[in-house]
Amino acid sequence: MALQAFFAGAPLIHMHDALGEFLGASDDGLVDFAYADAVRLAGHSCPTVASAFLMARAGLRALYPAGPAERGGVMVTMSGGEGEGTTGVIAQVFTLVTGAAADNGFHGIGGRFVRHGLLRYGGGDPDCIAVFRRLDSGDTVYLSLDLSTVPAAPEMRELMGRAMAPDARPEARRAFGAVWQERVRRLLLEHADDASVIRVERRN
Repeated sequence: MALQAFFAGAPLIHMHDALGEFLGASDDGLVDFAYADAVRLAGHSCPTVASAFLMARAGLRALYPAGPAERGGVMVTMSGGEGEGTTGVIAQVFTLVTGAAADNGFHGIGGRFVRHGLLRYGGGDPDCIAVFRRLDSGDTVYLSLDLSTVPAAPEMRELMGRAMAPDARPEARRAFGAVWQERVRRLLLEHADDASVIRVERRN
């Protein structure tokens, strides 16, 4: 898959994975996740995938301000059900980055490195998309999103209709794809640290 060049300009998410270190995947357990990793997982690039990646980054930075965040050290609770809207897509990106998995996740070694059961659906706060909680300290953040300041291009709907037509010409599909990815580019390169778009809250 030849990926868009701007993906390389998106911020990285720096993690430490104790399981990877223990099993020798790397000597120090340090691993960086790039937006391209999320694209390969999802099979496509869209505002939902980009927003999930940025929410994971923002939530982990808030929980681990001294960095790097501990992969497998966070409980992720999605507010929506697994099959509800884009919840499942977002959760897959969260699993990629945090290691938190549902009941199909890794069961651990001697009680350590457990990943299964760290991702749950339908139990979060209805006013947010997901809740991240550190397992060691209980520190908790609430993640939400406001894309109103990063709207789709006015011509998006018309271009999508043309691109989806059975007899669509290659240039029509390319025109739609370019406009679609421009919104993704803006999210990743202009709003990655925009707290009004990628929202992280702590609540008493």
